[in-house]
Amino acid sequence: MKNIRRILIPGLILLVIAGYAVFHYISSRTRWNDSYVNGNTAGNLYNNGIFCERNGTVYFSNPNDSHYLYSMDPVSGETEKLCEDIASFINADDNYVYYVRNNVAKDFQFAFLHFNTNSLCRYDLKTGKVRILDSAPSIYASLIGNYIYYIHYDTETASTLYRIKLDGSECEQVDKNPYFTCSANGQYLYYNGIEKDHNIYQMDTATGTSQTICTGNFWMPSADNENIYFLDCEQNYSLVKLSRSQSEPVRIVSDRIESYNVYGNLIYFQKNNLDGDAALCCVQTDGSNYKVIREGNFTNINVTSQYVYFSEAGKEGSIYMTPTGGNGSVSLFNP
Repeated sequence: MKNIRRILIPGLILLVIAGYAVFHYISSRTRWNDSYVNGNTAGNLYNNGIFCERNGTVYFSNPNDSHYLYSMDPVSGETEKLCEDIASFINADDNYVYYVRNNVAKDFQFAFLHFNTNSLCRYDLKTGKVRILDSAPSIYASLIGNYIYYIHYDTETASTLYRIKLDGSECEQVDKNPYFTCSANGQYLYYNGIEKDHNIYQMDTATGTSQTICTGNFWMPSADNENIYFLDCEQNYSLVKLSRSQSEPVRIVSDRIESYNVYGNLIYFQKNNLDGDAALCCVQTDGSNYKVIREGNFTNINVTSQYVYFSEAGKEGSIYMTPTGGNGSVSLFNP
């Protein structure tokens, strides 16, 4: 009997150790995407990506809890804290939530290249663990397939376009210019020139090659399967649309646009005309049914299937909401 115990006990210990090792391997290994998944909409990412919807769940930066990363059922409004990281530029796929965290900021602000931002992170929806993918200051993160494209900062090269794999490997510079990474459609990334021109370009992330889509002085492209929307800087920053079958863009909104967000057949935008006419508005993608949602200066226009979220300029600590569709009252978002 003693001999049997001497054999069984070490054997059981080995089985437990082996089981733990297998569990640890399975739970810690990266789960890859099998297609060119895009992590958030262009409109949300241009507006600091503080909301992101995936598979019936909204991931957001909670203004009622230090802007920490939360999840929410968009129908019931039930919320859950995921981690105590101040989150922006939120992306999601079936397995992870990716975001830029800004934990060292004393006063939370969403601003371009705010270098209190300290890392690019990945939250595991299965284990709840957070992994730092790039510890350098990062901003404008955008998930495309199994890579995250983002603006990386270091003291030697300043701000440049980078990409990194979902497991933190292959961290590499894509371009010396800090191109906005917001507008992705499948494997393609759309951006405007910065250094030499303001043309609209399309980058094939599978090959790393780019081609010119439209020549001119343009800004903030947002592409879907049929059209590319962008601001025409020569025409008072008005909003224009370029169909895939057209060679010249068509004007949709003649107002001076500060920011915008295309969602389905609606466009939400902040107009700020030189005569002081400022308001959050919406319009159909063909330019019809123009509506004013609320007068004033607003920012961080994020859209989900249920609501449009936005903040008053200079008072980003509070977030307002109105039903998606342009019809309905405005109320304070109070998760």
